[in-house]
Amino acid sequence: MSTAVKVEHVFKTFQSGKTQIEALKDISFDVSKGELFGLIGPDGAGKTTLFRILTTLMIANKGNAWVDGLEVMGDYKEIRKRVGYMPGRFSLYQDLTVEENLSFFATLFNTSLEENYDLVKDIYVQIEPFKTRRAGALSGGMKQKLALSCALIHSPNVLFLDEPTTGVDAVSRQEFWELLRKLQLQGITIVVSTPYMDEASLCDRVALMQDGKIMDIDSPKGITGKFKKPLWAMSSADMYKLMHDLRADERIDTCYPFGQHHHITFKDDHQEVNPIENFLIDKGHKGLSIEKIEPTIEDCFMELMNR
Repeated sequence: MSTAVKVEHVFKTFQSGKTQIEALKDISFDVSKGELFGLIGPDGAGKTTLFRILTTLMIANKGNAWVDGLEVMGDYKEIRKRVGYMPGRFSLYQDLTVEENLSFFATLFNTSLEENYDLVKDIYVQIEPFKTRRAGALSGGMKQKLALSCALIHSPNVLFLDEPTTGVDAVSRQEFWELLRKLQLQGITIVVSTPYMDEASLCDRVALMQDGKIMDIDSPKGITGKFKKPLWAMSSADMYKLMHDLRADERIDTCYPFGQHHHITFKDDHQEVNPIENFLIDKGHKGLSIEKIEPTIEDCFMELMNR
């Protein structure tokens, strides 16, 4: 399978006063044509910096990258014709209407909404009733769909989406990922970044990023399959006290809060649960619940950070 994006040993540093900040530290990966590839990590992991390098808006200090077979420095003008970019912050013209924003971006690429309507119709039909509304007056979900329409208006080969679902409701997030799958079926390569670990499972492959480094790259199932220790979910009436008591217990290896439970691993993989449960009952815990669970991407992310 041919390669749509190739990154080789990319480094990027920024100067802040007398301090040098390493934003990217030896980043390397490939994305195949037609793949939906995710960059997963918290704010500050380096995702946006990497996107800016790949979309020719920033130059790396070391290393190189290619997009759609073109080198990001020497062929930047041609790359800009072939990629769509949706930055993390809504960057369209707030005072222009939906229709005016789309027309403007189409004009920049010598095309029109009518010419590429088949590509954006699944998205555009949802915002067309508001085509005369100013972009600044749209809801978060509608802004997101307008921005995606503008990024697609020139029929790009590769689509870069930087945290596209941040700040939108759960329903809009689900609808957005359904749209991405439809775009993928049209042959578009999609590289998307997100801080939401649950969205990792919606990608073909993901790169887990933290502190400017890639900790692992694999399919979602491949990543969770590498989590070898037994994993347990625990809860009680007093979750804060439970976390404190678990972390103080020498038999506990890791303990992290996950919603209504704490996910824990033992230092000894063969550790019996009953002694831990009795210990917690003696500590006065009420409504104690303990069950064995399968790891999620977030569990794997935390394990990699713990290493």
